[in-house]
Amino acid sequence: MDTSTIVILDFGSQYTQLIARRIREFNVFSVVLPCTAPLEQVRALQPKGVILSGGPCSVYDKDAPAADPAVLAMGVPVLGICYGLQFVVHHLGGKVVAAAAREYGHAEVDVVAETPLFRGLPASLDVWMSHGDHAEELPAGFSLTAKTANAVAGIADEARRIWAVQFHPEVAHTRQGMELLKNFCLEICGAKQDWTPEHFIQSTVARVKAQVGGGHAICGLSGGVDSSVAAVLVARAIGDRLTCIFVNNGVLRKDEFTKVQKTMREGLGLNVVAVDAGERFLAKLAGVTDPEKKRKAIGNEFIAVFDDEAAKIFKAEKSAGEEVAWLGQGTLYPDVIESSSVHGPSHTIKSHHNVGGLPADMKLKLIEPLRDLFKDEVRRIGRDLGMPAEILERQPFPGPGLAVRILGEVTAERVAILQEADAIVVEEIKRAGLYRKVWQSFAVLLPVKSVGVMGDQRTYANTCAIRAVESEDGMTADWAPLPYEVLRTISSRIISEVRGINRVVYDITSKPPGTIEWE
Repeated sequence: MDTSTIVILDFGSQYTQLIARRIREFNVFSVVLPCTAPLEQVRALQPKGVILSGGPCSVYDKDAPAADPAVLAMGVPVLGICYGLQFVVHHLGGKVVAAAAREYGHAEVDVVAETPLFRGLPASLDVWMSHGDHAEELPAGFSLTAKTANAVAGIADEARRIWAVQFHPEVAHTRQGMELLKNFCLEICGAKQDWTPEHFIQSTVARVKAQVGGGHAICGLSGGVDSSVAAVLVARAIGDRLTCIFVNNGVLRKDEFTKVQKTMREGLGLNVVAVDAGERFLAKLAGVTDPEKKRKAIGNEFIAVFDDEAAKIFKAEKSAGEEVAWLGQGTLYPDVIESSSVHGPSHTIKSHHNVGGLPADMKLKLIEPLRDLFKDEVRRIGRDLGMPAEILERQPFPGPGLAVRILGEVTAERVAILQEADAIVVEEIKRAGLYRKVWQSFAVLLPVKSVGVMGDQRTYANTCAIRAVESEDGMTADWAPLPYEVLRTISSRIISEVRGINRVVYDITSKPPGTIEWE
């Protein structure tokens, strides 16, 4: 690695990705590995320090997740957080037991010893706790650095360069959490604040050049932020040896096929081949109602289309060179996290068409320049690339498109109904000046019909749900309290203008427990 790196070993905490984000906020690169990662893999990243995350298990459980204890003797500073503290205590000879008084939520911590980890912080800290076990006996060489009325809250063995806290400094509820993480990364580990958008662009362009060599690549475009930024990065690396392919999969938004082509060619100067494969995708979706099967069907068909187009591009190439062998995608970190349990003992939420939905026999090799980034980081990269605001400020749109916003079978008729309803939602959200303030806002077509009255006549038609959420990175989200007037206008217009819908409801579910998309 040519930047200072902090490695985070994930024991399954819901907050692990938040640790990574917090560290990146002060321009230090962080990478999350599963707690089971081999020691050689951790060493290969040449980390300045290692953080052990929280987790839902008890360290004394038979099937408790465990890292190689040798990570504690690598010679680099270690910070344990929550379960991470208990892991340190348990594996170095101390004792962890079930707490008589469990601590969840806000707590007050008293700092009882001077340590570089708490330098500059007040003697009393407002923190966020989430634990049912506590350290009853500390290992030899460790001293108490902080405590609550009920439990050990901080320990350290500075000779071994190991620190640990029972609370979560990464969450906003811990008021001085960022300062504590800065103390660990910058002061204790000596990490340099050298991970910037400019550095990311330079290193990514160099890496893609090396990956592709003298060959050609194609890049799947959706018109959204992720695929657009990925395409611009790959184009900067290999120039006219990149061909972008924009596929009409039959489940795009209204007029999207025409609009995106224009934006990508005129706004970004990309070489775009447009493929109208709507009927092909809808045929694959016929009769499919299971969300995972929809995603995989779309993922498989995308790759089949890309394989076909790559063959055409190679055939048309007059210069001698490598076959078109590379596929660029705008895969993001949340896609990876939600698609597979690669980061410790966490559950698969759903597969994404460009992660879990790829076929095993795919001929193309992947280029995923944004795979370790969150959405807000991608937008920063796009701004540094000089990309137009109209592209960077677009709300996220799922790779499988409207197929995962149509519950039940996807048909041409149902797609047309949802396209009209969705267009009204976007139009009214923009008219109200809310488009940039909410993370996502869209319509969902439910497989539910209800009785209504229109023009004194009985109707029996579809129900449409409106979804609008506020978020920073898509990992967690709160439902957006849209003004009643906006909701009234959206509902009135959909029922009046969209044939096939006679009832509109508003989704007030946060993530978790729900997901942003319905499927």
